[in-house]
Amino acid sequence: MGNPFNDIRDLFFPPVCPACGRVMSGAEGFLCTACQLDMPLTGYEEMADNPVARRFWGLVPVRNATAFLWFTDGSGFRRVVHSFKYSGRWSLARDMGRWFGRVLADTDLYAGVDLIVPVPLHPLKVLKRGYNQSEYIARGMSQTMEVPMEAGAVVRRVNNPSQTTTATHHERWDNVEGIFAVRRPERLRGRHILLVDDVLTTGATVGSCAEAMVRAVPDCRVSVAVLYASKQGLGIKE
Repeated sequence: MGNPFNDIRDLFFPPVCPACGRVMSGAEGFLCTACQLDMPLTGYEEMADNPVARRFWGLVPVRNATAFLWFTDGSGFRRVVHSFKYSGRWSLARDMGRWFGRVLADTDLYAGVDLIVPVPLHPLKVLKRGYNQSEYIARGMSQTMEVPMEAGAVVRRVNNPSQTTTATHHERWDNVEGIFAVRRPERLRGRHILLVDDVLTTGATVGSCAEAMVRAVPDCRVSVAVLYASKQGLGIKE
């Protein structure tokens, strides 16, 4: 039986798909069926050699790297990012993380992950926003991958400017150089860590975080999973 309180709520405040804005039935979940069938998937989770992984080659010793979806202009899924990043819809980040985690749980490349670590925000940014969206993505992934999450091992010690206002590839990498520090190295030692972030453009932020981790804890292994990747940032033509 359904929950009568939920039925009454849905009668007056029907759920709306965050990607397309269509009113949904209660059985559709957090995305409408049409959007679920039209997700801009990358399909990189089974590919060791892919454009996301190549972004780190020769720069940071990342074991595997993947993105779940493409971050493209005009896509309803771009609105999903803006909803959980700027409009307080943290539950969307967690739900998307659960979905991403289910996908990675069925792969060989990510089967040996021991720990999930979200890319941290600076405390002042967390105070302003109220939460770290990457942490909620990581929480969702932790639930469906059945792998523990550690949010306190790495900290962001510099409140650097937003990457969205940084123009060039080199400026983005310079903007994040040395901004992360490992506070609890004992949590990372000897483990295969899945480093999680929301959006990858040039890879500068997540690359800087991975570099700080392997520098502080040389025996850890780092893989990367981002919810969205930009084709433009990766140099892929539409």
